[in-house]
Amino acid sequence: QVQLVESGGGLVQPGGPLRLSCAAPGKLFSSNTKGWYRQAPGKQRELVAAFTTGDGTNYADSVKGRFTISRDNAKNTVYLQMNSLKPEDTAVYYCNAHFIYSGVDYWGKGTQVTVSS
Repeated sequence: QVQLVESGGGLVQPGGPLRLSCAAPGKLFSSNTKGWYRQAPGKQRELVAAFTTGDGTNYADSVKGRFTISRDNAKNTVYLQMNSLKPEDTAVYYCNAHFIYSGVDYWGKGTQVTVSS
């Protein structure tokens, strides 16, 4: 069974940091693009940060300068370092792997991030 597994979510105060991890089997780690999405209650799932084809990066305007996506190839893991967190960052964060040719997306189960005093 091939799965993406997110971890690292939790409760954090505004302004604080948090790092999310996404463990991906090699089959999914070799996807054309991979990254992070989030979904807040009552809202659509949105892109947060991603590696694009050619290993460029793409960030949502709302997180630019605060979040950083990175990866460890030896560990088949993608990270999302979140700094200066705001209450509006509260959401379930999902790891994603996308294969362009097939158009197939793989998702993790999500990890809850709550930013609150």
